[in-house]
Amino acid sequence: MKRRGLAMRVTALVNDTVGALAGARYWNEDVMVAVILGTGTNACYVERAEAITKYHGESPRSGSMVINMEWGNFWSSHLPRTIYDEDLDAESLNPGEQGFEKMVSGMYLGDIVRRVLLKMAEDSFLFGTEVPANLYKPNILRTPDISKMHQDESADLREVAKVLKSILGVSSTPLKVRMLVVELCDLVAERGARLAAAGIVGILKKIGRDGSCLSNRSKCDQGEGRHTTIAMDGGLYEHYPKFRKYLQETVAHLLGEEIAANVSVELSKDGSGIGAALLAASHSQYVNT
Repeated sequence: MKRRGLAMRVTALVNDTVGALAGARYWNEDVMVAVILGTGTNACYVERAEAITKYHGESPRSGSMVINMEWGNFWSSHLPRTIYDEDLDAESLNPGEQGFEKMVSGMYLGDIVRRVLLKMAEDSFLFGTEVPANLYKPNILRTPDISKMHQDESADLREVAKVLKSILGVSSTPLKVRMLVVELCDLVAERGARLAAAGIVGILKKIGRDGSCLSNRSKCDQGEGRHTTIAMDGGLYEHYPKFRKYLQETVAHLLGEEIAANVSVELSKDGSGIGAALLAASHSQYVNT
């Protein structure tokens, strides 16, 4: 930038997840975790510096550091992977990478539904004897489309019929087929939401905010007993109400009623950009003092 003659300097290089945490924590010190659930997914959290064994630099004044997890690349044999997940991964631009993200985020949920519908159309004549040609096109069915169908509450599921016709080219479907499509959207969305919720609870467990302090004093941080807030950002979480509902319910279920009463999952709309601005401003102030 200097060579280009631009009167600019970079004070903070921040990804959207850390930005969301900074933006939300500025207003609410109970925020310990931030999660992005949009086209992609990621999470970060506030960790005690002494618990970070790989860090050998100068200890921060606050005694805490933010850990950017890049959890989209998490993988475990315990994840409930199906043949549809395997095929999606194999045909993706980055096979073998971002396994968790491919089961959770908005970029992939719609295509998982498409792959299941294609299998059903080929094996069970779901849409008649002819398989709709558009079902063979990767990513033609997007997550906003399945959200629209999933949340169709009309008696004849007319919104489902519209999406099937406009996106997949299926001109006529009986009600029972539309109901099956809604059920499929529900299954895929619920699985994604529950996996994301399990990740959130895993973070809370790591920092001793899941009730484990009651049995393991060494895991407790200085915030023991305090309310914990998870800041959420991203279009999938914001614009897909049933996905959001499943995630919140699963977090509460995994924590148990008593602990869940002290944990809230809140939307931090546009928190990423606000947080980046706050970090840049605070860094400038830090350097000048």
